Amino acid sequence: MSEGCSHDCGNCSSKCAKADFLVAQNELSDVRRVIGVVSGKGGVGKSLVTSLLAVDALRDGKRVAVLDADITGPSIPRAFGVHDRAMGMDGGRFILPVTTREGIEMMSLNLLIDDETKPVIWRGPILAETVKQFWRDVAWGDIDVMFVDMPPGTGDVPLTVFQSLPLDGIIVVTSPQELVGMIVAKAVSMAKMMDIPVLGLVENFSYYECPDCGKRTEIFGKSRVEEVAKKFGIPRTARLPIRPDLASVVDEGMIEHADEKIAALLHGIADPLK
Repeated sequence: MSEGCSHDCGNCSSKCAKADFLVAQNELSDVRRVIGVVSGKGGVGKSLVTSLLAVDALRDGKRVAVLDADITGPSIPRAFGVHDRAMGMDGGRFILPVTTREGIEMMSLNLLIDDETKPVIWRGPILAETVKQFWRDVAWGDIDVMFVDMPPGTGDVPLTVFQSLPLDGIIVVTSPQELVGMIVAKAVSMAKMMDIPVLGLVENFSYYECPDCGKRTEIFGKSRVEEVAKKFGIPRTARLPIRPDLASVVDEGMIEHADEKIAALLHGIADPLK
């Protein structure tokens, strides 16, 4: 890392070692794989995909954690029905994650504030430091895979996650609209700049399947997920349908009880590249 580095990798010609920015785990954490879930824009269901990935991994017998890095829009606790406050330990040196009903370890800003409906009006550096703290100061324990729910776009917090956490790869979430190619391009380009593998592309709201006849209707336009994945060299894809019952389990905080067939649609998409 050069002297006077501004951390603005988009306008820098230097080739810094990622290790210069990585934040070390604490002695109470052993997280073996870290997968970021990203999107180029908001409103595509990124937190839903993060939650389903965690649920699928848990059902596969893995020890799972979710780090909610979407500091200004933390929706992960609601999906899991978690409202308990996170507690400190060792005189406040560490933070204990909150455990979901089925055993997923979780940390989110909403687990640290008195009123989860209050807006978080913080500037970028504070947001970024909070994400580092969630990695550095939380006693995660023994974890096979951690999913990081990142805010949309390519701003301070996504950059902090890319630089400071030892990401093994990212999964890009999108929707079928016409701008999908451009939006995915931004997320993929950022990952390539940071030398992070893109493991898969998830197209949410891909279709509606009639519960009576099984006919699929592509409400938001023809799926282009395979086309876009091929264009950007993304090895795996998944399509998630529009499901009213899925929206209900999220609203009720029961995502861990989501239809097994839905979570299974994402099975394998976060596996290591070979």
